[in-house]
Amino acid sequence: MPPVPPPILTLLIAYVSLNRVLSGAIIMAYLVCGLFFLRFWRRTHDRLFVIFAVAFWVLAINRTLAATGAEEHELRSLTYYTVRLVAFLLILVAVIDKNRSTRLPPSGPEQTQKL
Repeated sequence: MPPVPPPILTLLIAYVSLNRVLSGAIIMAYLVCGLFFLRFWRRTHDRLFVIFAVAFWVLAINRTLAATGAEEHELRSLTYYTVRLVAFLLILVAVIDKNRSTRLPPSGPEQTQKL
């Protein structure tokens, strides 16, 4: 009969397994969000959606790097935060670009007010 592991070791193994499953689910959610924004971009050809799609894919890459990292080093943590910063800056640039874009007035007959 094999030896029974201590309860703390069993909990640690369960925690590591759950952490990997949740990381995989988060990565999948980032990828799906990117695909949704890409679909919206194909309909509207608005830069906002394609930049959002790229930002979510960058977040998926960041999460993948974090999930596969075996050991934590200060430089590796800096890399994770830098990649995440790039993704959030992309979102910020997309929102600013959308708000600053000039809109042309609608074409057609001008409306006049009747008194």
